[in-house]
Amino acid sequence: MHSTHLLLEEPIRMASILEPSKPSFFPAMTKIVGTLGSKSRSLEVISACLKAGMSVARFDFSWGDVDYHQETLENLKAAIKSTKKFCAVMLDTVGPELQVVNKSEKAISLEADTLVVLTPDQEQEASSQLLPINFSNLSKASRNHLELAAVKPGDTIFIGQYLFTGSETTSVWLEVAELKGDDVVCKIKNTATLTGSLFTLHISQIRVDLPTLTEADKSVISTWGVRNKIDFLSLSYTRHAEDVRQARKFLSKLGDLYQTQIFAKIENVEGLTHFDEILQEADGVILSRGNLGIDLPPEKVFLFQKAAVYKCNMAGKPAVVTRVVDSMTDNLRPTRAEATDVANAILDGSDAILLGAETLRGLYPVETISIVGRICYEAEKVFNQDLYFKKTVKYVGEPMTHLESIASSAVRAAIKVKASVIICFTSSGQAARLIAKYRPTMPVLSVVIPRLKTNQLRWSFSGAFEARQSLIVRGLFPMLADPRHPAESTSATNESVLKVALDHGKASGLIKSHDRVVVCQKVGDASVVKIIELED
Repeated sequence: MHSTHLLLEEPIRMASILEPSKPSFFPAMTKIVGTLGSKSRSLEVISACLKAGMSVARFDFSWGDVDYHQETLENLKAAIKSTKKFCAVMLDTVGPELQVVNKSEKAISLEADTLVVLTPDQEQEASSQLLPINFSNLSKASRNHLELAAVKPGDTIFIGQYLFTGSETTSVWLEVAELKGDDVVCKIKNTATLTGSLFTLHISQIRVDLPTLTEADKSVISTWGVRNKIDFLSLSYTRHAEDVRQARKFLSKLGDLYQTQIFAKIENVEGLTHFDEILQEADGVILSRGNLGIDLPPEKVFLFQKAAVYKCNMAGKPAVVTRVVDSMTDNLRPTRAEATDVANAILDGSDAILLGAETLRGLYPVETISIVGRICYEAEKVFNQDLYFKKTVKYVGEPMTHLESIASSAVRAAIKVKASVIICFTSSGQAARLIAKYRPTMPVLSVVIPRLKTNQLRWSFSGAFEARQSLIVRGLFPMLADPRHPAESTSATNESVLKVALDHGKASGLIKSHDRVVVCQKVGDASVVKIIELED
């Protein structure tokens, strides 16, 4: 890890801090992933979330059934149509998540220094003395995996409301006292009340002998996922590169889902240990700081974030940071520490901020998205792009690939001429993502040219997936071109597509008269970077 990777442009006038933020069509280059749930699933609220800056909607299958999420998605589709805002869909798997089974959904009061029993008998009723869990090997090692040990006296177990916000009154720490058959007897370390219907259990010391992609996950993906052509699969508890390979193999058999991008969710020490190999296989990474923050000492969490984001940046793969404004679940304003944390995530190089409990069950989902977006916008203004660009070029080294050379040249040219936007024509989205990798200070308008395909039975166009998948990449804003315009054709056709792109930029407030625009496109077999100055 490079210790100088905190990028802040200097000097900053103190008086500028008091200047009001300027309204912008693009409130931030950084993307915001919003989790849709009970407080954010109506048409009105989703529409407001899109207008506030949400570009990816996350559907979390740790709770809610297929019908519930389908109803929410139909509202999202209607909101996209009415607001004319692009939005991608992310399916978040449950994975090997340990859960406390509370059928009655009644609050459970736990007193410090008393005992509670964890049992795999899910028919039992949850109470202050007994907590049923969905895992049977907590007290014994797996016979199939000799390296998997059971918990032992002295081990620590954490239980909290799903997407816990860190409040000690709603989450509890347990210390293993003894093992009794299949049961684990624990001493309660702090007084707490478990409220809600879903509680998760986190153990740092053992490896959970459950598949990363469970049968329940596969069922949801092959039905709901296929039906709705999901853009992203958030693979919970990714522990090895093989987890990603197996998930991709599964998706490849499900029609259009071979195009779905897989984001590895790093949320335990095992995933952290194998981070480099996971990054090679995944399309992007989600840094799940909630669960990982339990595994790691508090003083090490920032180090993981900076190292992981840096690796993602250099690989040109999106880095998504979670758990940033937990207090906004119940409050209209983030804490000072949270506001600073969001800004530092942007200065570290994060592509997107993922909001979980804040929008899933939070009281202020729209306000949360808006405030996080404004913090991102302010941080981006002081991001030291020049230093970042030089670091990235140095890391890539020479000789560069043809596409990497074109991308870095386009960004360099745009900064030199102070262009208002970079327009990139692409079919696969790769060229646009490479341009975004160099973090230009201006938006990158990715004009996705649909490609005509056939499976010998019918014709179809590709391109929609590529367009939506750019909605999680920092600084990248997609536009679907008319499929009648081929990606590589005559200069006249290219000029026609460019005019449409420029008109789109003007209509959205991105481009004004006399602005300079850098265009990156293919003409025949040649890749061309050109600078144009707009007239009145």
